[in-house]
Amino acid sequence: MIRLAFVWLFVVALLAGGRAYAAPPVEAYGKLPGVTDVTLSPSGDHVAMVATDGKKRSIYILTTADNKPLCTGAIGSLKVRDLTWAGEDYVLVRATATVNLGMEFGSQRDELATVLVVKVSSGEVTQVFGRRHAQKVANSVFGFYGTQQIDGRWYGWFGGITYAQGTADIYLNHAFPDLYRVDLENGDVQKVASGSEDIDEWLVSTSGEVVARSLYDERHGTWQILAGRDGSQMITGGKADFGGAGRLHLGTSPDRLVVDTPTGMSGDNHDSSAFRDFSLTGGAERPIANEADVENVLFDPVSRLWIGETLFNDEREPTFFAPALEARWRGARKAFPKNIVHLKSWSSDFNKLVVFTEGGDDPGTYWFVDIATRHAAPIGYPYPLVKSEDVGAVRMVDWRAADGMALRGVLTVPPGSPGKSLPLVVLPHGGPESRDYPGFDWWAQAFASRGYAVFQPNFRGSSGYGVAFRNAGFGQWGRKMQTDISDGVAELARQGIVDPKRACIVGGSYGGYAALAGVTVQQGLYRCAVAVAGVADLSSFLIYDSKRAGYRSSTMRYWKAFMGVTSSSDDALNAISPVEQAARADAPILLIHGKDDTVVPIDQSEKMEAALKRAGKPVELVTMDGEDHWLSREETRIQMLTAAVAFVQKHNPAN
Repeated sequence: MIRLAFVWLFVVALLAGGRAYAAPPVEAYGKLPGVTDVTLSPSGDHVAMVATDGKKRSIYILTTADNKPLCTGAIGSLKVRDLTWAGEDYVLVRATATVNLGMEFGSQRDELATVLVVKVSSGEVTQVFGRRHAQKVANSVFGFYGTQQIDGRWYGWFGGITYAQGTADIYLNHAFPDLYRVDLENGDVQKVASGSEDIDEWLVSTSGEVVARSLYDERHGTWQILAGRDGSQMITGGKADFGGAGRLHLGTSPDRLVVDTPTGMSGDNHDSSAFRDFSLTGGAERPIANEADVENVLFDPVSRLWIGETLFNDEREPTFFAPALEARWRGARKAFPKNIVHLKSWSSDFNKLVVFTEGGDDPGTYWFVDIATRHAAPIGYPYPLVKSEDVGAVRMVDWRAADGMALRGVLTVPPGSPGKSLPLVVLPHGGPESRDYPGFDWWAQAFASRGYAVFQPNFRGSSGYGVAFRNAGFGQWGRKMQTDISDGVAELARQGIVDPKRACIVGGSYGGYAALAGVTVQQGLYRCAVAVAGVADLSSFLIYDSKRAGYRSSTMRYWKAFMGVTSSSDDALNAISPVEQAARADAPILLIHGKDDTVVPIDQSEKMEAALKRAGKPVELVTMDGEDHWLSREETRIQMLTAAVAFVQKHNPAN
């Protein structure tokens, strides 16, 4: 019988035998998490999760009181992105697949989403916009706008692209989604609002009515939020280069709305964003304390009202408006004094929680917490073969760039290491508007287990440090964003933590670009570079995205702001494109790329390989069949990590 704790019991048995310390195999870090997406039902009586039992990857729905399995279902290679409960009766599974869009879209490939509805009582699965409605709506989901029980039936609201019926066959009525209500019991669909090219989001009330929508004009960079079923009431709006309002949510009461809106800066349109609280009936906007410091907003799973927020800090600590909820969270938090604690899911009465701990010697643990009984029990471990003694110590480090800008990053050292004169792997993040946090990072810990210090720099342009810090990255792609990284390495060397003559640079996406630039645009810093799905030819990358998003789109304005250019033919791109600087490469390069990557196409790595070979430079290319930009498949994720670690060990041995 599958039990809630089957993964952690297996690990306890594994460790009980005792053995001399040896680092786990690289595969232990590269495997997909053994447990993920752990989500409580509103009552807290049931839990859904994606978990691995041996080699079988499945969705499990269990009771929390006695671990009784309600239903399970194998998912094979399905790329599950999240699980959501609709009451106690249904679990919604959002998954994606790489799809060829066909001749109508120039045979373009994209990552499209689908939603499967699991009926808990029977295990029956239906697909939103499935075969039953194949003549009405395209078989993909473009936006999810919540679930609600109305007159005893559960419904979900989804964006769907409507088909029109021709004389011989069907064709797209338009290429933007309309809003549909879907009966979760039988899959029946009903169109409830017409979309347009400018509509980004809808807000659906608890009575199932459309109460607001957000619009963004890509060409002119203007945004609006409109209230009312027909969108006749203007709430707010403005001009913003990089996109409109974020996801619309109900506020602290059903007549209010909370949304992450563009804010602008110093009169320009290089917008940041901040959460704001508006009335849906024409009342005044309410100020939000520390609005620019809010990373995410938290909602009651039943009423869908805004109850708290997660702040932009190293631990992403949640905070709640109601003193009783805040006290319960603080009490639960005290059970894990040595760890970073993330709140993942909670019951509507907030008496039962799912939390995830990491940091210290914890490689990551999901816990079920019953506040009433003051009991916490482990649910499972994402990395069950990684023991506490295998975890390298993690801490934040500070340094200043050459121009004086204060910067922070994450440092991981090998397990048990005193942290002196270590060989180094620099691991810059993707985005570039993202950031790294302290905690258990599977890439970083894999290298640390092999004897390397791992440095994850949050260079200028990263998120989480305010709009001025983000905007400081504009025009600095391959310039100060790059030297921020090497300035951090120099500071670690000055402190005696690392040996700067024994360093390699490894990264994915923008981090892959930074790895390539570290040995082409820059020289004399690294013994090797590994780029996973890295951008190598900036000009062709801009052309690729302009075809996908539109030349005058927010996407193009965003990339050009970071790169500091006006077009894909700007001569300034040559100096910062690794393809153009391939002849200057001063270290061996490993390129790794998934064939199904729709974000950074594989031809970026193919062009880099060709340029390096023409220049007579050492290069290897590893391609991954069926892999996307996010390393979603276990076999290819292990392939990537194994190749990257072996390459670094070959060119920069730890011993």
